[in-house]
Amino acid sequence: MYDVFEILRISTIAGLATTLGSLLVLLFGKPQERVLASLIAGAGGVMLAVVTLDLLPSAWQSGPPLQVGAGFALGLLFMFLAAKQLNVPADSDLPLSRRQRLKRTGLLIATGIALHDIPEGMAIAISQEAAPGLGLLIALAITLHNLPEGMATTAPLTMARIRWWKILLLNIAIAFFTPFGALLGILALESVQNSLAFFLAFAAGAMIFLVFAELIPLSRERHPHYALLGGTTGFILFALIGLVLPG
Repeated sequence: MYDVFEILRISTIAGLATTLGSLLVLLFGKPQERVLASLIAGAGGVMLAVVTLDLLPSAWQSGPPLQVGAGFALGLLFMFLAAKQLNVPADSDLPLSRRQRLKRTGLLIATGIALHDIPEGMAIAISQEAAPGLGLLIALAITLHNLPEGMATTAPLTMARIRWWKILLLNIAIAFFTPFGALLGILALESVQNSLAFFLAFAAGAMIFLVFAELIPLSRERHPHYALLGGTTGFILFALIGLVLPG
């Protein structure tokens, strides 16, 4: 018998870390350019570490290579199409303004976070059923890396002058993709190994596109040195979390 309440509780807490990260930025105020560069690049470093140290290795162990490759390619394609759609200004003959680019980046970060929160929620549910307490450790690791992701979503949207309550509602909505993924994990627990690899690789592809097509270019435009510092710090921090809290 699955402990549905416990699984939903820990997955919701992990998801709400994104909202907490958003609140910290909203309370702190409008970030400086170097802070924005550090936050955006930091989230890129975290996402790159999540993909290379967690999502892709887990996907490779969970399913056949063809499924992993298909999921990764479709994740890249999905985010490419999403970026293309968000990249179209009112007058297509004019380039995007800085405000439009920041808004688009914030929305793309939110999309990427929501995408990978679903398989992470599934992983929490599956792990908790496999070994009591294991799901809690994974949820804690997810909580720690969701904090900077919430900050990175909020920073560009704040700079784009989006109203604070809209940003907060967006991050609250993102938070519930994790328990939603946990619910999917509970419902499909018997056959999840047949699909988990695909979803993990799909999220990995989406995040890789986000890192190299959006986060790195925009953070370097804001401040190249702080972008390098933020990206390196984000990657190392998540790698250390992975060592302390093996999932």
